[in-house]
Amino acid sequence: MYLHFFGLNEAPFAITPDPAFVYLSAAHRDALAHLLYGVGQGGAGGFVQLTGEVGTGKTTLCRCLMEQIPDGTRVALVLNPLQTPTELLATICEELGIDIEGVEQSNKAMVDRLNRFLLEEHALGHRVVVVIDEAQNLSPEALEQVRLLTNLETAKDKLLQMVLLGQPELRDLLRRQELRQLAQRITARYHLAPLNPEETFAYVRHRMKVAGAQRQPFRKAALRALYQRSAGVPRLINIIADRALAGAYAREAGTVSAALVHAAANEVQPSEKRVRSNPWPALAGVAATLAVLAAGLIIY
Repeated sequence: MYLHFFGLNEAPFAITPDPAFVYLSAAHRDALAHLLYGVGQGGAGGFVQLTGEVGTGKTTLCRCLMEQIPDGTRVALVLNPLQTPTELLATICEELGIDIEGVEQSNKAMVDRLNRFLLEEHALGHRVVVVIDEAQNLSPEALEQVRLLTNLETAKDKLLQMVLLGQPELRDLLRRQELRQLAQRITARYHLAPLNPEETFAYVRHRMKVAGAQRQPFRKAALRALYQRSAGVPRLINIIADRALAGAYAREAGTVSAALVHAAANEVQPSEKRVRSNPWPALAGVAATLAVLAAGLIIY
Protein backbone atom coordinates (compact mmCIF):
# COMPACT_ATOMS: atom_id res chain seq x y z
CA MET A 1 0.00 0.00 0.00
CA TYR A 2 2.99 2.32 0.51
CA LEU A 3 4.89 1.40 -2.66
CA HIS A 4 3.72 4.33 -4.81
CA PHE A 5 4.07 6.77 -1.90
CA PHE A 6 7.79 5.95 -1.52
CA GLY A 7 8.40 5.41 -5.25
CA LEU A 8 9.02 1.67 -4.96
CA ASN A 9 8.59 -1.00 -7.62
CA GLU A 10 8.06 -3.83 -5.13
CA ALA A 11 7.94 -4.46 -1.40
CA PRO A 12 11.48 -4.09 -0.01
CA PHE A 13 11.03 -6.08 3.17
CA ALA A 14 9.13 -9.23 2.27
CA ILE A 15 10.14 -12.15 4.49
CA THR A 16 10.34 -14.62 1.60
CA PRO A 17 13.98 -15.31 0.57
CA ASP A 18 13.90 -13.54 -2.83
CA PRO A 19 17.34 -13.98 -4.47
CA ALA A 20 17.11 -10.47 -5.97
CA PHE A 21 17.23 -8.96 -2.47
CA VAL A 22 20.02 -11.11 -1.06
CA TYR A 23 22.48 -9.11 1.02
CA LEU A 24 25.53 -11.04 2.14
CA SER A 25 27.43 -9.59 5.07
CA ALA A 26 31.02 -10.62 5.69
CA ALA A 27 29.75 -13.35 8.02
CA HIS A 28 27.26 -14.60 5.41
CA ARG A 29 29.97 -14.72 2.74
CA ASP A 30 32.22 -16.65 5.11
CA ALA A 31 29.42 -19.10 5.93
CA LEU A 32 28.66 -19.58 2.23
CA ALA A 33 32.34 -20.29 1.59
CA HIS A 34 32.23 -22.98 4.31
CA LEU A 35 29.17 -24.56 2.67
CA LEU A 36 30.72 -24.51 -0.80
CA TYR A 37 33.89 -26.01 0.63
CA GLY A 38 31.85 -28.74 2.24
CA VAL A 39 29.91 -29.73 -0.86
CA GLY A 40 33.08 -29.61 -2.95
CA GLN A 41 36.06 -31.89 -2.62
CA GLY A 42 36.97 -30.24 0.69
CA GLY A 43 34.07 -31.95 2.45
CA ALA A 44 35.65 -35.37 1.85
CA GLY A 45 32.30 -37.05 2.44
CA GLY A 46 31.79 -35.89 6.02
CA PHE A 47 29.26 -33.52 7.53
CA VAL A 48 29.07 -29.74 7.17
CA GLN A 49 27.21 -27.93 9.96
CA LEU A 50 25.75 -24.43 9.75
CA THR A 51 23.87 -23.03 12.74
CA GLY A 52 22.29 -19.68 13.56
CA GLU A 53 19.44 -18.13 15.47
CA VAL A 54 15.96 -17.97 13.96
CA GLY A 55 15.84 -15.45 11.13
CA THR A 56 19.58 -14.94 10.67
CA GLY A 57 19.55 -16.07 7.04
CA LYS A 58 20.27 -19.82 7.02
CA THR A 59 17.58 -20.60 4.45
CA THR A 60 18.74 -17.69 2.29
CA LEU A 61 22.27 -19.09 2.39
CA CYS A 62 20.91 -22.51 1.50
CA ARG A 63 19.30 -21.03 -1.61
CA CYS A 64 22.55 -19.26 -2.51
CA LEU A 65 24.34 -22.57 -2.07
CA MET A 66 21.90 -24.33 -4.40
CA GLU A 67 22.50 -21.68 -7.06
CA GLN A 68 26.29 -22.05 -6.81
CA ILE A 69 26.50 -25.83 -6.58
CA PRO A 70 29.35 -27.04 -8.82
CA ASP A 71 28.45 -28.78 -12.06
CA GLY A 72 28.13 -32.53 -11.75
CA THR A 73 26.59 -32.36 -8.27
CA ARG A 74 23.30 -34.06 -7.42
CA VAL A 75 21.45 -32.57 -4.45
CA ALA A 76 18.70 -33.88 -2.18
CA LEU A 77 17.08 -31.05 -0.20
CA VAL A 78 15.14 -32.11 2.91
CA LEU A 79 12.96 -29.29 4.25
CA ASN A 80 10.90 -31.32 6.72
CA PRO A 81 13.11 -33.20 9.19
CA LEU A 82 10.26 -34.32 11.43
CA GLN A 83 10.34 -37.82 10.03
CA THR A 84 11.11 -41.31 11.19
CA PRO A 85 14.42 -42.79 9.99
CA THR A 86 12.52 -44.80 7.36
CA GLU A 87 10.60 -41.74 6.14
CA LEU A 88 13.80 -39.69 6.00
CA LEU A 89 15.53 -42.37 3.95
CA ALA A 90 12.57 -42.47 1.56
CA THR A 91 12.62 -38.67 1.22
CA ILE A 92 16.32 -38.66 0.34
CA CYS A 93 15.78 -41.34 -2.31
CA GLU A 94 12.80 -39.47 -3.78
CA GLU A 95 14.75 -36.20 -3.91
CA LEU A 96 17.50 -37.95 -5.87
CA GLY A 97 15.01 -39.53 -8.25
CA ILE A 98 15.62 -43.09 -7.05
CA ASP A 99 12.76 -45.49 -7.66
CA ILE A 100 11.75 -47.04 -4.33
CA GLU A 101 8.30 -48.24 -5.31
CA GLY A 102 7.45 -51.38 -3.37
CA VAL A 103 10.36 -51.06 -0.90
CA GLU A 104 9.35 -47.90 0.99
CA GLN A 105 9.06 -49.80 4.26
CA SER A 106 12.43 -51.56 4.04
CA ASN A 107 15.44 -49.56 5.17
CA LYS A 108 17.82 -52.19 3.80
CA ALA A 109 16.22 -52.25 0.36
CA MET A 110 16.24 -48.44 0.12
CA VAL A 111 19.87 -48.24 1.25
CA ASP A 112 20.80 -50.86 -1.35
CA ARG A 113 19.15 -48.81 -4.12
CA LEU A 114 20.75 -45.62 -2.82
CA ASN A 115 24.17 -47.28 -2.75
CA ARG A 116 23.74 -48.50 -6.32
CA PHE A 117 22.79 -44.95 -7.39
CA LEU A 118 25.79 -43.45 -5.58
CA LEU A 119 28.20 -45.87 -7.24
CA GLU A 120 26.77 -45.00 -10.66
CA GLU A 121 27.12 -41.27 -9.98
CA HIS A 122 30.66 -41.75 -8.67
CA ALA A 123 31.61 -43.61 -11.85
CA LEU A 124 30.40 -40.57 -13.83
CA GLY A 125 32.52 -38.25 -11.68
CA HIS A 126 29.49 -36.72 -9.97
CA ARG A 127 29.11 -35.79 -6.30
CA VAL A 128 25.93 -36.37 -4.29
CA VAL A 129 24.95 -34.01 -1.47
CA VAL A 130 22.09 -34.19 1.03
CA VAL A 131 21.06 -30.86 2.59
CA ILE A 132 18.81 -31.05 5.66
CA ASP A 133 17.21 -27.80 6.84
CA GLU A 134 15.95 -27.31 10.42
CA ALA A 135 18.19 -30.23 11.39
CA GLN A 136 17.77 -29.50 15.10
CA ASN A 137 14.39 -31.21 14.76
CA LEU A 138 15.92 -34.52 13.69
CA SER A 139 15.49 -37.29 16.22
CA PRO A 140 18.64 -39.02 17.50
CA GLU A 141 17.47 -42.13 15.63
CA ALA A 142 17.16 -40.18 12.36
CA LEU A 143 20.59 -38.64 12.89
CA GLU A 144 22.06 -42.09 13.40
CA GLN A 145 20.47 -43.21 10.12
CA VAL A 146 22.03 -40.20 8.41
CA ARG A 147 25.43 -41.06 9.90
CA LEU A 148 25.19 -44.62 8.64
CA LEU A 149 24.60 -43.32 5.11
CA THR A 150 28.03 -41.69 5.17
CA ASN A 151 29.49 -45.19 5.54
CA LEU A 152 28.65 -45.77 1.88
CA GLU A 153 32.03 -45.55 0.17
CA THR A 154 34.53 -46.98 -2.28
CA ALA A 155 38.06 -47.98 -1.34
CA LYS A 156 39.16 -44.35 -1.73
CA ASP A 157 36.13 -42.04 -1.56
CA LYS A 158 33.02 -41.39 0.48
CA LEU A 159 29.98 -41.42 -1.78
CA LEU A 160 27.71 -39.03 0.10
CA GLN A 161 28.16 -35.52 1.55
CA MET A 162 25.81 -34.27 4.28
CA VAL A 163 24.99 -30.61 5.07
CA LEU A 164 23.07 -29.88 8.30
CA LEU A 165 21.42 -26.47 8.74
CA GLY A 166 19.82 -25.65 12.05
CA GLN A 167 19.26 -23.45 15.06
CA PRO A 168 21.79 -23.39 17.94
CA GLU A 169 19.99 -26.35 19.51
CA LEU A 170 21.60 -28.48 16.80
CA ARG A 171 25.00 -27.93 18.41
CA ASP A 172 23.62 -29.07 21.76
CA LEU A 173 22.04 -32.11 20.12
CA LEU A 174 25.31 -33.17 18.51
CA ARG A 175 27.13 -32.97 21.85
CA ARG A 176 25.10 -35.89 23.14
CA GLN A 177 27.19 -38.91 24.03
CA GLU A 178 25.27 -41.28 21.78
CA LEU A 179 25.93 -39.00 18.76
CA ARG A 180 29.68 -38.58 19.28
CA GLN A 181 30.46 -40.69 16.20
CA LEU A 182 28.50 -38.29 14.02
CA ALA A 183 30.07 -35.23 15.69
CA GLN A 184 33.54 -36.57 14.88
CA ARG A 185 32.64 -36.64 11.18
CA ILE A 186 31.85 -32.93 10.95
CA THR A 187 34.53 -31.47 8.68
CA ALA A 188 33.32 -27.84 8.67
CA ARG A 189 31.35 -25.89 11.27
CA TYR A 190 30.05 -22.32 11.15
CA HIS A 191 27.73 -20.35 13.42
CA LEU A 192 25.95 -17.45 11.74
CA ALA A 193 25.67 -14.36 13.96
CA PRO A 194 23.18 -11.49 13.49
CA LEU A 195 24.21 -8.34 11.61
CA ASN A 196 26.15 -5.62 13.40
CA PRO A 197 24.90 -1.98 13.32
CA GLU A 198 26.81 -1.00 10.16
CA GLU A 199 25.66 -4.16 8.36
CA THR A 200 22.08 -3.50 9.46
CA PHE A 201 22.18 0.00 7.97
CA ALA A 202 23.71 -1.35 4.73
CA TYR A 203 21.11 -4.14 4.63
CA VAL A 204 18.22 -1.68 4.82
CA ARG A 205 19.70 0.62 2.19
CA HIS A 206 20.42 -2.33 -0.10
CA ARG A 207 16.86 -3.65 0.03
CA MET A 208 15.37 -0.19 -0.50
CA LYS A 209 17.61 0.35 -3.53
CA VAL A 210 16.74 -3.03 -5.05
CA ALA A 211 13.03 -2.20 -4.57
CA GLY A 212 13.52 0.95 -6.66
CA ALA A 213 13.86 3.68 -4.03
CA GLN A 214 15.40 6.89 -5.34
CA ARG A 215 15.99 8.11 -1.80
CA GLN A 216 16.35 6.55 1.62
CA PRO A 217 13.35 7.37 3.86
CA PHE A 218 14.90 5.95 7.04
CA ARG A 219 16.55 8.62 9.17
CA LYS A 220 19.82 7.79 10.91
CA ALA A 221 18.04 7.68 14.26
CA ALA A 222 15.45 5.33 12.73
CA LEU A 223 18.20 2.98 11.52
CA ARG A 224 19.75 2.96 14.99
CA ALA A 225 16.33 2.20 16.50
CA LEU A 226 15.80 -0.55 13.93
CA TYR A 227 19.05 -2.21 14.96
CA GLN A 228 18.20 -1.81 18.65
CA ARG A 229 14.79 -3.45 18.29
CA SER A 230 15.81 -6.19 15.84
CA ALA A 231 19.22 -7.00 17.36
CA GLY A 232 20.46 -7.30 13.78
CA VAL A 233 18.30 -10.34 12.92
CA PRO A 234 17.36 -9.94 9.22
CA ARG A 235 13.87 -11.39 9.54
CA LEU A 236 13.02 -9.01 12.38
CA ILE A 237 14.54 -6.11 10.46
CA ASN A 238 12.20 -6.91 7.57
CA ILE A 239 9.10 -7.18 9.73
CA ILE A 240 9.73 -3.98 11.70
CA ALA A 241 10.91 -1.94 8.70
CA ASP A 242 7.87 -2.96 6.67
CA ARG A 243 5.52 -1.93 9.46
CA ALA A 244 7.41 1.35 9.98
CA LEU A 245 7.04 2.25 6.29
CA ALA A 246 3.32 1.50 6.52
CA GLY A 247 3.12 3.74 9.58
CA ALA A 248 4.89 6.58 7.77
CA TYR A 249 2.51 6.20 4.82
CA ALA A 250 -0.52 6.31 7.12
CA ARG A 251 0.75 9.59 8.55
CA GLU A 252 1.75 10.90 5.10
CA ALA A 253 5.30 11.30 6.39
CA GLY A 254 8.02 11.26 3.76
CA THR A 255 10.58 9.92 6.20
CA VAL A 256 10.64 7.19 8.83
CA SER A 257 11.54 8.40 12.31
CA ALA A 258 12.87 6.48 15.30
CA ALA A 259 9.47 6.93 16.95
CA LEU A 260 7.78 5.17 14.03
CA VAL A 261 10.28 2.31 14.25
CA HIS A 262 9.65 1.89 17.98
CA ALA A 263 5.88 2.00 17.40
CA ALA A 264 6.20 -0.65 14.70
CA ALA A 265 8.37 -2.83 16.92
CA ASN A 266 5.92 -2.50 19.82
CA GLU A 267 3.17 -3.67 17.49
CA VAL A 268 4.94 -6.68 16.02
CA GLN A 269 6.81 -7.70 19.18
CA PRO A 270 4.10 -7.44 21.84
CA SER A 271 5.89 -9.81 24.21
CA GLU A 272 8.94 -7.55 24.50
CA LYS A 273 9.30 -4.55 26.76
CA ARG A 274 7.65 -1.61 25.05
CA VAL A 275 9.59 1.58 24.38
CA ARG A 276 7.71 4.69 25.42
CA SER A 277 8.55 8.33 25.11
CA ASN A 278 10.59 9.63 28.06
CA PRO A 279 8.20 11.65 30.27
CA TRP A 280 10.94 13.41 32.26
CA PRO A 281 11.67 16.27 29.82
CA ALA A 282 8.00 17.26 29.86
CA LEU A 283 7.79 16.98 33.64
CA ALA A 284 10.95 19.01 33.97
CA GLY A 285 9.41 21.72 31.79
CA VAL A 286 6.29 21.81 33.93
CA ALA A 287 8.41 22.00 37.09
CA ALA A 288 10.44 24.88 35.66
CA THR A 289 7.27 26.78 34.75
CA LEU A 290 5.85 26.31 38.25
CA ALA A 291 9.14 27.51 39.75
CA VAL A 292 9.04 30.70 37.70
CA LEU A 293 5.44 31.36 38.70
CA ALA A 294 6.29 30.75 42.36
CA ALA A 295 9.24 33.14 42.17
CA GLY A 296 6.97 35.78 40.64
CA LEU A 297 4.47 35.43 43.42
CA ILE A 298 7.20 35.76 46.06
CA ILE A 299 8.54 38.94 44.44
CA TYR A 300 5.04 40.27 44.14
